[in-house]
Amino acid sequence: MGGPVKKEYLQLESGTVLSTVTKKFLQFLNPKLIVITTPSSSVNFESGEKEAEYNVFLDPEVKKYLEENPETKIIFTSGGKSRQESVFSGLKAVKENSPFSSDFLVAVHDGARPFVSRELLQRTVEAAALSGAAFPGLEPTETQKEIDDQGLVTKHLKRKNLISVQTPQIFDFENLYQAHEKASGNHYEYTDDTEIWGKYCGPVSSVKGDPANIKITYPDDYKKERRNRMIHTGLGYDMHRLVPGRKLVLGGVEIPFEKGEEGHSDGDVLLHAVTDALLGASGLGDIGSFFPPEEAKWKDADSAMLLKTVWDKITEKGWKLENLDCVIKLEKPKFIPYREAVIKSIAGILGTEEDSVFVKAKTYEKTGNWENQIEAFATCLLSR
Repeated sequence: MGGPVKKEYLQLESGTVLSTVTKKFLQFLNPKLIVITTPSSSVNFESGEKEAEYNVFLDPEVKKYLEENPETKIIFTSGGKSRQESVFSGLKAVKENSPFSSDFLVAVHDGARPFVSRELLQRTVEAAALSGAAFPGLEPTETQKEIDDQGLVTKHLKRKNLISVQTPQIFDFENLYQAHEKASGNHYEYTDDTEIWGKYCGPVSSVKGDPANIKITYPDDYKKERRNRMIHTGLGYDMHRLVPGRKLVLGGVEIPFEKGEEGHSDGDVLLHAVTDALLGASGLGDIGSFFPPEEAKWKDADSAMLLKTVWDKITEKGWKLENLDCVIKLEKPKFIPYREAVIKSIAGILGTEEDSVFVKAKTYEKTGNWENQIEAFATCLLSR
C-alpha cells in the first residue's frame, strides 16, 4: 500500500479499517474477548498498542457495543517479526485473559480484511465446532502452476483440487495453542495456522469463502470500497411565525431583531430543517418522532443540542456528511451579515469542515405580507 498511514488505520465506515474488522466480530459473533496484535513500535504514539487502541476506540459503534456489553474485553499486545510469531503472541494473551475454563474456539483474522460477512463467520464457526478447525476458501478462477527459482514450471496443478485461503481461520483453542508451542521450537516458518494445525493436529475443514472478503493489499482494494459507498440524500423543511418577545435564532446563532420564531423549542427554523434532512437521509425518522412537541421537557430546548443528539445517532450508524445546502426565506432582517457565523456554527455542531455547509437567503419578492413568517429548506448528502 505505501503512504504515511498504515492500511489498517485508513478511514472506513464509522471508523477505520481495524475498527471495522473489530466491529464485525463484535456484532456477528458476540465474543467474550478480542486480542489485537500490533507492531511493537510506532512513530506517532509511545507504542503500537496505543496507536491501535486509538484507531479502534475512535469508532462510536465499537464504544457503544462495549458500553452495552461490559463483559466483552478488547486487549492489545505486541506481535512478532512474522505472522506466526504474532499469532502465537495473541494466543498467549488469550490464554492469560480468557474468561472460559473449558474448551472454546478461537478465530484468527487479518486486521486488513474488513469485509467479512455474518454468513461467512457463522458457517466457518459451525464447521470448526464439528471438526476442530476450519477456514473459508475460494477455488482459483485461473489455472495454477508450480514453478522453480528460475521461473520454470515444475508441476501442472488441477484447479479443482486447489483452494485460495481466506480468514477467519477458526480452531479449538487448546489444540491450536499446543501446536504453536511445538511449532515455535522447530525453526521452520509456517505460512498460516492451518499449516501448523495440519502438522500437529490433523486435517482442516474448508467452507465456501466469499469473493467480497478481500484483504486490503493494493491501493485499489481500498479505493474500490470507497467508490462503492452508499449515498443517500435528505430533504428538510420547517416554517415558523415571527412574534415579538422571542429570540431570532438561526443555525444556533442569535440574530438581533425585534421578533423571533414562535415554537415549542427555541424555534431555530434552520436547525430544524437540517435535523429533518439528516434524519431523512439516514432513514432514522423525523424530528417530531425524536422530540415530540407535546412533551414538556423539550419546551424552549436548544435546537443545537437536539441536532447534536440526532447527529450522534446517525454517525453511530456509519454515516458521514458529504455536504449540506440550506435556504432561509425571510423578509427581515438581512441575513448575509450573519451567514459566516451561521455556517461556522452548523459545521461545529456536526463536527465537519465549513466548506461542507452552505446557507443562502431569499426574500418573498414582495408577493405578500410575509414579514411575520420565516421558512428554511435543507438538503444533504450522506455516505457510508
